[in-house]
Amino acid sequence: MAKSPITCHVLDASIGRPAQGVAVRLSSMSEGGPEDLASGVTDADGRCSTLLTAGTPLAPGLYRMTFLTQDYFIARGVETFYPVVEITFNYVDPSQHYHVPLLMSPYSYTTYRGS
Repeated sequence: MAKSPITCHVLDASIGRPAQGVAVRLSSMSEGGPEDLASGVTDADGRCSTLLTAGTPLAPGLYRMTFLTQDYFIARGVETFYPVVEITFNYVDPSQHYHVPLLMSPYSYTTYRGS
């Protein structure tokens, strides 16, 4: 795999463009509580594809992607209802690439399993 095994993409649906500059954190969710694994910031295309180095081994289990959306909206001069978006997902098959897209606006968000 030539990129991080887990990547994300953030789109600002309120303006129809990628959301550049959104801070992102990836954590594993263990019995002892979340453990931060990596962090990054979305690029000009709204992508964060370098959270982990290519080939980083990850055990199957629950992981959480945290998007710090408030700073992004403040920089645009827009009030937001969701200052943080957390998406918890099942990482089942380490041979597959996991892509977590976030479509957001100041008062809503949605996600899906991307490719």
